[in-house]
Amino acid sequence: MNYNDKVHRHSSESSKPSHELGTQPIHADALTPTIQVLQRMFSLIDLLASRQEAMSLKEISEKTQLHPSTAHRILNDLAIGRYVQRADVGSYRLGLRLLELGNAVKERLNVRDAALEPMRELHRHIEQSVNLSLCQGDEIIYIERAYSERSGMQVVRAIGGHAPLHLTSVGKLFLATQNPQELHAYAMRTQLKGNTKNSLDEFAKLELDLERVRASGVARDNEELELGVKCMACGIYDDQGQLVAGLSISAPADRLNESWLTQLQETAHQISHALGHRET
Repeated sequence: MNYNDKVHRHSSESSKPSHELGTQPIHADALTPTIQVLQRMFSLIDLLASRQEAMSLKEISEKTQLHPSTAHRILNDLAIGRYVQRADVGSYRLGLRLLELGNAVKERLNVRDAALEPMRELHRHIEQSVNLSLCQGDEIIYIERAYSERSGMQVVRAIGGHAPLHLTSVGKLFLATQNPQELHAYAMRTQLKGNTKNSLDEFAKLELDLERVRASGVARDNEELELGVKCMACGIYDDQGQLVAGLSISAPADRLNESWLTQLQETAHQISHALGHRET
């Protein structure tokens, strides 16, 4: 397979205790950065976070016990990345990049928290794999799943796994929001590489499929990522009406039941409602 970590094969190892799988306990020493400049950077950010007003280089140096030239050099690099902002000459405060990252993390955590119980409830009804995915660059990343042995799936998407947008049902939801220029750029970057004989590796075919997605609000993977597995997906929207995630059902190709679509739509709507989305 030419995509990374997108599947998790059931095996006897999956039920072993973590120490049998080679997972080592985390010791207190492991929580201290091994790279000195990172430790200094963390201390500078933590210090600026503790104060609402800007701090002078002199005060920063005194409180972190860093030489002024060292503190100045690191702060300048942080300012380039917008993690720190120069308030006045010789004074600094936290930068807006941290707010952007914080909002991104908050969005992901909120989506997962809001989705977890509805996903489990949907799985209890259909007894097939239910996946929650986000868009990250040109791929979707799986952040949660609900599944069981009874689903009959030999392969299950692994949390943290990823796959190209055009090969997945959730990925198509995100592609359907793109304008023609963005879609062409995606096709150029990825070359629409296929994974099975059913993969949409031609731009015209992908465009036609995305038209259906826009019209119905439902996207499908017809054994395009993996032979023997079909998926259907609906979008999850935030309070601004933005598509923030996708909820999908994966099942063996001969078991995907169209009657599940209504339940999938209702569950996606329930999660969106919990995020503040309201139909207009």
